[in-house]
Amino acid sequence: MAKYTKGDIVNRATELAKMIAETEEVDFFKRAEAQINENQKVREMIASIKSLQKQAVNFQHYGKTNALKMVEAKIEAIEKEIDEIPIVQEFKESQTEVNELLQMVSSAISNTVTNEIIESTGGDLLYGQTGSQVKNTAPGSC
Repeated sequence: MAKYTKGDIVNRATELAKMIAETEEVDFFKRAEAQINENQKVREMIASIKSLQKQAVNFQHYGKTNALKMVEAKIEAIEKEIDEIPIVQEFKESQTEVNELLQMVSSAISNTVTNEIIESTGGDLLYGQTGSQVKNTAPGSC
Protein backbone atom coordinates (compact mmCIF):
# COMPACT_ATOMS: atom_id res chain seq x y z
CA MET A 1 0.00 0.00 0.00
CA ALA A 2 1.26 3.45 -0.96
CA LYS A 3 2.51 5.63 1.88
CA TYR A 4 2.67 8.91 -0.01
CA THR A 5 0.52 10.63 -2.61
CA LYS A 6 1.72 12.61 -5.61
CA GLY A 7 0.57 15.71 -3.72
CA ASP A 8 2.79 14.80 -0.76
CA ILE A 9 5.76 14.42 -3.08
CA VAL A 10 5.09 17.71 -4.88
CA ASN A 11 4.82 19.47 -1.52
CA ARG A 12 8.18 18.04 -0.44
CA ALA A 13 9.69 18.96 -3.80
CA THR A 14 8.46 22.52 -3.28
CA GLU A 15 10.12 22.57 0.15
CA LEU A 16 13.34 21.26 -1.39
CA ALA A 17 13.19 23.90 -4.13
CA LYS A 18 12.82 26.62 -1.50
CA MET A 19 15.85 25.22 0.33
CA ILE A 20 17.88 25.24 -2.90
CA ALA A 21 16.78 28.83 -3.59
CA GLU A 22 18.32 29.80 -0.23
CA THR A 23 21.76 28.29 -0.86
CA GLU A 24 24.96 30.32 -1.22
CA GLU A 25 25.19 29.23 -4.87
CA VAL A 26 21.78 30.66 -5.76
CA ASP A 27 22.36 33.79 -3.69
CA PHE A 28 25.61 34.49 -5.53
CA PHE A 29 23.89 33.80 -8.86
CA LYS A 30 21.17 36.37 -8.07
CA ARG A 31 23.70 39.00 -7.00
CA ALA A 32 25.86 38.44 -10.08
CA GLU A 33 22.83 38.68 -12.37
CA ALA A 34 21.76 41.93 -10.69
CA GLN A 35 25.25 43.40 -11.14
CA ILE A 36 25.20 42.46 -14.82
CA ASN A 37 21.77 44.06 -15.29
CA GLU A 38 22.99 47.22 -13.55
CA ASN A 39 26.15 47.43 -15.67
CA GLN A 40 25.64 50.10 -18.35
CA LYS A 41 28.46 48.78 -20.55
CA VAL A 42 27.02 45.26 -20.58
CA ARG A 43 23.51 46.56 -21.30
CA GLU A 44 24.81 48.59 -24.25
CA MET A 45 26.74 45.62 -25.60
CA ILE A 46 23.68 43.37 -25.32
CA ALA A 47 21.59 46.00 -27.13
CA SER A 48 24.23 46.08 -29.89
CA ILE A 49 24.09 42.32 -30.22
CA LYS A 50 20.29 42.37 -30.49
CA SER A 51 20.46 45.05 -33.19
CA LEU A 52 23.13 43.14 -35.09
CA GLN A 53 21.09 39.93 -34.83
CA LYS A 54 18.16 41.69 -36.50
CA GLN A 55 20.49 42.83 -39.28
CA ALA A 56 21.80 39.29 -39.62
CA VAL A 57 18.28 37.94 -40.06
CA ASN A 58 17.62 40.50 -42.80
CA PHE A 59 20.91 39.80 -44.55
CA GLN A 60 20.23 36.08 -44.41
CA HIS A 61 16.69 36.58 -45.73
CA TYR A 62 17.95 38.59 -48.71
CA GLY A 63 20.90 36.29 -49.37
CA LYS A 64 23.57 38.89 -48.61
CA THR A 65 26.18 36.39 -47.43
CA ASN A 66 29.17 38.78 -47.23
CA ALA A 67 27.24 41.29 -45.12
CA LEU A 68 25.92 38.42 -43.00
CA LYS A 69 29.45 37.17 -42.33
CA MET A 70 30.57 40.66 -41.29
CA VAL A 71 27.64 41.07 -38.90
CA GLU A 72 28.19 37.58 -37.43
CA ALA A 73 31.87 38.46 -36.86
CA LYS A 74 30.83 41.67 -35.06
CA ILE A 75 28.38 39.71 -32.88
CA GLU A 76 31.08 37.16 -32.03
CA ALA A 77 33.56 39.94 -31.13
CA ILE A 78 31.06 41.63 -28.80
CA GLU A 79 30.14 38.31 -27.17
CA LYS A 80 33.83 37.61 -26.59
CA GLU A 81 34.26 41.07 -25.06
CA ILE A 82 31.26 40.49 -22.78
CA ASP A 83 32.63 37.11 -21.71
CA GLU A 84 35.89 38.78 -20.63
CA ILE A 85 34.13 41.08 -18.15
CA PRO A 86 34.84 39.69 -14.65
CA ILE A 87 31.24 39.89 -13.39
CA VAL A 88 30.05 38.00 -16.47
CA GLN A 89 32.63 35.29 -15.81
CA GLU A 90 31.48 35.10 -12.18
CA PHE A 91 27.85 34.92 -13.31
CA LYS A 92 28.60 32.04 -15.69
CA GLU A 93 30.52 30.20 -12.96
CA SER A 94 27.64 30.66 -10.54
CA GLN A 95 25.21 29.44 -13.21
CA THR A 96 27.33 26.30 -13.58
CA GLU A 97 27.39 25.78 -9.80
CA VAL A 98 23.60 26.11 -9.54
CA ASN A 99 23.15 23.68 -12.44
CA GLU A 100 25.54 21.21 -10.78
CA LEU A 101 23.58 21.47 -7.52
CA LEU A 102 20.31 20.78 -9.36
CA GLN A 103 21.92 17.84 -11.17
CA MET A 104 23.20 16.43 -7.86
CA VAL A 105 19.69 16.62 -6.38
CA SER A 106 18.16 15.03 -9.47
CA SER A 107 20.72 12.20 -9.45
CA ALA A 108 20.28 11.60 -5.72
CA ILE A 109 16.51 11.31 -6.15
CA SER A 110 16.79 9.05 -9.20
CA ASN A 111 19.41 6.77 -7.64
CA THR A 112 17.54 6.51 -4.34
CA VAL A 113 14.24 5.65 -6.05
CA THR A 114 15.97 2.99 -8.15
CA ASN A 115 17.74 1.50 -5.13
CA GLU A 116 14.53 1.50 -3.07
CA ILE A 117 12.72 -0.37 -5.85
CA ILE A 118 15.51 -2.92 -6.11
CA GLU A 119 15.73 -3.45 -2.35
CA SER A 120 11.95 -3.59 -1.79
CA THR A 121 11.58 -6.30 -4.44
CA GLY A 122 14.43 -8.39 -3.05
CA GLY A 123 16.66 -7.51 -5.97
CA ASP A 124 20.40 -7.22 -6.37
CA LEU A 125 21.85 -3.71 -5.96
CA LEU A 126 25.24 -4.80 -7.30
CA TYR A 127 23.74 -5.78 -10.65
CA GLY A 128 20.92 -3.21 -10.59
CA GLN A 129 18.26 -5.89 -10.95
CA THR A 130 14.84 -5.95 -9.31
CA GLY A 131 13.62 -9.08 -7.56
CA SER A 132 11.63 -10.22 -10.59
CA GLN A 133 14.70 -9.84 -12.82
CA VAL A 134 16.85 -11.82 -10.37
CA LYS A 135 14.25 -14.64 -10.26
CA ASN A 136 13.97 -14.73 -14.05
CA THR A 137 17.73 -14.78 -14.68
CA ALA A 138 18.61 -17.43 -12.10
CA PRO A 139 20.11 -20.63 -13.52
CA GLY A 140 17.45 -23.14 -14.41
CA SER A 141 14.62 -20.59 -14.47
CA CYS A 142 13.25 -21.40 -17.88
